[in-house]
Amino acid sequence: MTDTIRIATDALSAEFSLLGAEMRVLRDEAGRDLLSDGPREYWTGRAPFLFPIVGAVNEDVIHVEGQAYPMAKHGFARKSMFTLIDHQPAAATFRLESSGATRAQYPFEFRLDIAVAIEGAALHTYVTIFNPGDEPLPASFGFHPAFRWPLPWGGTRADHRLVFAEDEPAPIRRIDTANGLVLPEPRATPVEGKMLAVRDDLFVDDAIIFDELHSRSVRFGVPGNRMIEVAFTDLPLLGVWTKPGAPFLCIEPWQGLADPVGYRGEFRAKPYVVEVAPGASHVLNMTISLKN
Repeated sequence: MTDTIRIATDALSAEFSLLGAEMRVLRDEAGRDLLSDGPREYWTGRAPFLFPIVGAVNEDVIHVEGQAYPMAKHGFARKSMFTLIDHQPAAATFRLESSGATRAQYPFEFRLDIAVAIEGAALHTYVTIFNPGDEPLPASFGFHPAFRWPLPWGGTRADHRLVFAEDEPAPIRRIDTANGLVLPEPRATPVEGKMLAVRDDLFVDDAIIFDELHSRSVRFGVPGNRMIEVAFTDLPLLGVWTKPGAPFLCIEPWQGLADPVGYRGEFRAKPYVVEVAPGASHVLNMTISLKN
């Protein structure tokens, strides 16, 4: 079995690795690359899945019933081997299940299914967090696709914009760059109406975090040209990130957030952590589509 799984329609194609179930390639109908190629000098990720945490946790541990468990930034799923459950010409499903290795970091039983499907020029991703255990399962999850900046449809980096579905006047949150945790003070939003002019200096202090977001979709590209739309009906938060000068922009719908500065409480008590009842599932979805 190859560890690269390809799905496609005439309008869009994508390739995934069994390592992390990560999308490694996304191309339009002309074969033009839309996803970062992972430049080593900036960030080698392309579109990892973040589970069971999003961002960093204080002192790199989570607390469960008073006991500390080691947990690296963004969790372990992105560095875990998934099993291919199903593969069709335009769809695939990947699975990660709890094991001795995961329980040493995250003492819960879980099953994480990631199903991807292309319909026309839209890539749908459905994430199912299933709890096979007999106690509530606390979890966070995040998407982290890195799109080429500039995109291959014309215009310079400086011409690119994020265009939100709704006006976004609310303050944003920022990260303490010393430890990766969320600062307590909100900051004024750089969005003007629905529009954010993306530029390198916005990301000197790490990601821009929208935690009072009205929009459930955002478009990226040069207005008037073809754009990428990211829709995320089930996720309350959005992170936008790059490293200054990098040839990509990450648009990251999240169900979860880094620890607040100084947080030492229980993992399940953190804001935006969901609890999945025994025998139940929690489903999240994101759609990436090309919009002319």
